[in-house]
Amino acid sequence: MMLKIIKNKLALTLLPMLMLSTLSALADQGLKNPADKAAPEKSTSQAFTLDQAIDYALSNNPDLQIASERISQAEAQLGVALSAFYPQVTAKVGYDHSNNPAQVFSMIVAQRDFNSNSINNINNPGYRQNFRPEIIGKLSLFRGGQDYQNSKAAELGIDAAEFERSTVRNALIEAVTASYYAYLAAQEAQKVAQDSIAAIISELKQSKLRYEAGTVLKSDVLSLEVKSAEAQEVEIRAANGIELAKTGIATLLGLSTDHAFTVASASSTLPEPKMTASFNNLLELAMTQRPEVKAAATQVEIAQAKLKSEQGAYLPKADAYVSYGQNRESPGFSSSKDNVTAGVSVEMDLFSGLETKNRVSAAERKAAEARETERKTKLAIEQEVKVASLKLEEALARMRVTEASVAAADEALRLVNEQRRAETVTVTRYIEAEVARNKAHSNTIAAHYDALSAEAALRKAVGDWK
Repeated sequence: MMLKIIKNKLALTLLPMLMLSTLSALADQGLKNPADKAAPEKSTSQAFTLDQAIDYALSNNPDLQIASERISQAEAQLGVALSAFYPQVTAKVGYDHSNNPAQVFSMIVAQRDFNSNSINNINNPGYRQNFRPEIIGKLSLFRGGQDYQNSKAAELGIDAAEFERSTVRNALIEAVTASYYAYLAAQEAQKVAQDSIAAIISELKQSKLRYEAGTVLKSDVLSLEVKSAEAQEVEIRAANGIELAKTGIATLLGLSTDHAFTVASASSTLPEPKMTASFNNLLELAMTQRPEVKAAATQVEIAQAKLKSEQGAYLPKADAYVSYGQNRESPGFSSSKDNVTAGVSVEMDLFSGLETKNRVSAAERKAAEARETERKTKLAIEQEVKVASLKLEEALARMRVTEASVAAADEALRLVNEQRRAETVTVTRYIEAEVARNKAHSNTIAAHYDALSAEAALRKAVGDWK
């Protein structure tokens, strides 16, 4: 736009000078900043808290997206079922060429060209052609209730798909929560292993100096070297556990393994897990809330509707139809050549080779299967609630035990440290006490994470995140 204005206002003789100066300026800028365009953009890494990870998973997890697509498919199936209640309109064009007397006579009459000569030549009419453009409308009046039952089954199919999405959502939130706490627990395990390695290496250096000075036995040095190797092995497993947990989180979030992200540490004050109700109350809540129960019940209704649809094949079917077309010997349009036909047809299958009977029998077995599936679903949920409640009780008990063990481990380390200064215990015993103290603190945190994961599993079992 600027160049166009310059052309309009400046003389043509100044244009080469302007272009030359512009190119020179661009060249100077390129020489002064040769790396500006080549500078890569710095990639940023996302950090997810638990709530952020759950929100991200709900937006990007492929399983949840698949469930949403199935709802759209069910809605489309409903549209297909409802189409049976609308008129069906078809357009077609036909062409016939024949010397068959019956067909030729029919063409002449349909084309409204019948005259006295048509009778004289009825046995030898010669060849004649017929062009037939036509529009046909058809409306189903009655199909034994099949159309209604099929549309009802399709409506229930949408409900079933929505319950399936709720099931995926409920399981997804629990999986993200468990993976998040598993990641933090693995970090704690790695931290304990690293602290143990640092303590052992420090003591090992001092023990080697004392051994050279003749105040420590060779067996003490070797024992510390063995413990150092064991601690390093534990640290390797903990580091691998962190990567495995992070990979699991990435899969749940719908991220590729090479996507850069971090898991934010939990706040200093973790939520306190607890058992909120008795097993009977939890089970009653699960049977009310779990989408799997509702989905199974919906599948029973769908099977019943399909059974009634198959039974409708025993009843007669009635259709209304109308057609409008023209019959001409050559292509074209003439209002005097049009023909209209309207009517109603009723038909009923008297014998279909036992096809209808077998289709009804298959639908009956499908309905029986759906009822058994519903019963199996309820039994599975009852077991899941029972197991989840027992695991939460166990996790809460472990958490209380580990909290009590921390004080004992601290006191044991203090006593062993005093005995070590008095040279009444070995170095190995001191290292064992220090490692035990670190492990007790780590176990307390890990038990807290386990209890939170168990609480999440129980919430999923009763359908809190549907």
